Parts: sequence; structure tokens; C-alpha cells
Amino acid sequence: MIDLCLLGTGGTMPLPERALTSLYVKYNGHGLLIDCGEGTQIMIRRKKLSLHDIDVILFTHYHADHISGLPGLLLSVAKSERCEPITLAGPGELRNVVESLCVIARELPFEIRYIELDGEYRRLDLIGLKIDAFPVRHSVMCYGYALSLERAGKFDPVRAKQLGIPKKMWKQLQNNLTAEYNGRIFYPCDVLGKPRKGIKVTYCTDTRPTDTMLRYAKNSDLFICEGMYAEPEKITKAEKNFHCMFSEAAQLAKDADVSCLWLTHFSPSLSNPESYLDEVKRVFENTVIPEDMQSLTLGFEDSWSGALSAVILDYNELPSARKG
Repeated sequence: MIDLCLLGTGGTMPLPERALTSLYVKYNGHGLLIDCGEGTQIMIRRKKLSLHDIDVILFTHYHADHISGLPGLLLSVAKSERCEPITLAGPGELRNVVESLCVIARELPFEIRYIELDGEYRRLDLIGLKIDAFPVRHSVMCYGYALSLERAGKFDPVRAKQLGIPKKMWKQLQNNLTAEYNGRIFYPCDVLGKPRKGIKVTYCTDTRPTDTMLRYAKNSDLFICEGMYAEPEKITKAEKNFHCMFSEAAQLAKDADVSCLWLTHFSPSLSNPESYLDEVKRVFENTVIPEDMQSLTLGFEDSWSGALSAVILDYNELPSARKG
């Protein structure tokens, strides 16, 4: 299972009723954060999530509302008695940007490791997840991230017995690893069926719609996409500032055949995004206007009612005003 919390839904600046967009992901005891604007650590504390467990921080880009909260966050992580390294990934110049910001957060008790992205697609393997980093279209270099938890095929015990594989080797093969016994090597493909559907979450902000977004968001269980503006007359401003409209994000979700869309990164001028929900649903039905600290757990389809059902359950728990 993967636990998700959209810590904030705002863009440009934090507001009293709306924090800046950031996503906290927890998998197998590890924490991963995407973006860290001003006030992110406050939202983490309010949600009672672990600062100590944050192993990875991914940055979409280096505008202040996506990174200015980093020094304070790292200082708070340091006070949690963490000593293990933290990996940061983002567009080129990451080290320079972070070291400049962190002149006020010197002598951290843990190592910071850097992965600098160079403008092209990059596959990262972090905390047990496959992470596809792909460039999008903003006024500065910016990346979207697709997080995938892959799942091997179903183990066939009958076939394993036929091959004479001792039971003590079964778990190794179930974990998609080769096994050796009495000089014989057994491969996962000997006893595993076709790969089963895993879990996929895609996160994109700030950007105009692109074919690359469509490709990497394809078949996501959850697509978190910016909707900076909802009002049709703001399209010119969206194009000028390289942001998405609600309607454009919904069209991307529809074309990518995702299970659910969460809109985020709302303009400070957009005081009531919920009032546009019915209109957006005409483009993509399973669209949600999430609240700050909106949470969700995604599991494998055959382990419970399925990823889509998990999204719907979470959505139904919203206050009635948020249901459109």
C-alpha cells in the first residue's frame, strides 16, 4: 500500500485558509516529499506525519512557492534525531540552489545527496518505488513525477513443486529474485505468472498541458495536476504564465484514462474552486477539489476494493460543500 497526503493546494503564496502545494508519500516506512514551499513543515506537523522518516525530497522546479520551506524543514528533521542521509532530486543546479538556501541551516547531522536532472527523462529507483521524472512546460525548467509500485505475477506453487524448488526458496522467487539450490538456478519467470497491475500516482505542477504529461500519466490510479485557474477568461493568463486551467487538467485526465484527478495549485485569486466542480466533471467525472491535508491510501486491486474505490471512499468523506 501507498499512503498519500496532499499537504496543501495553493499556488504562488500561502493563505490563511490554503497552504502551498506539496505531496507527502509514505511507503514501507519511508517518507517521500514532492516540493517544499513555505509552511510545508507546519502542515506535516498538523497532519502528524513523520519528519524523521523523510528519505527523499523531489522538486518540480525552483520557484519560491515550491522550495522556500526547505531550510526550516531540514532543521526540523535534524531535531528529530535523524542521522541517515536524505536524497534530494530536481532540475540542474539543485546543489547550488539548496546550498544557497541552507546557509541558515548549517551543520545538519545527516548527509544530503543530490540527483540533478538534466532536462531529459530520468528513471529513479528510490524507497522501493519506480519514479519517472519527465520535463514539462513552465517558465523555468520543471519536472513532473510518476511514482509506480510494480507487482510481480502470481506465484504458482504447483509449478514450483514440479521443478523441485524447496519451499525455503519460494519467498525469494516471489520477490522477483533468482534462487540457487544444489547447483541449479531458478528464475522468477519459472514460477510467476504475468505481472499484475500495480499502483501509479502522477504529480504535475506548474505547466501547460503537454503530450509528455499525457504519456506518463497514462493509466494512473491518481493524477494530481495543477489547476491554477478555473475561470474561462483566465486562459490568456494561463498561457502567458505557463499554467493549466481546470478544464485542461480534466481533459488530460480523460485522455490519459486515469482513475481519479485531484486538482491543486489554485491561484490566490480563486477563492471558491468548488463552484467550478460541476463544469469540470462534464469533462472528467471523477474529479476532486481536495482540501489541504487530503489523504488517501492506495492498495492493490485484488487486496481490497481497488484503487479507484479507495479514491471514492476518501472523496465521500469530504464535507458536503466539497462534493459539488
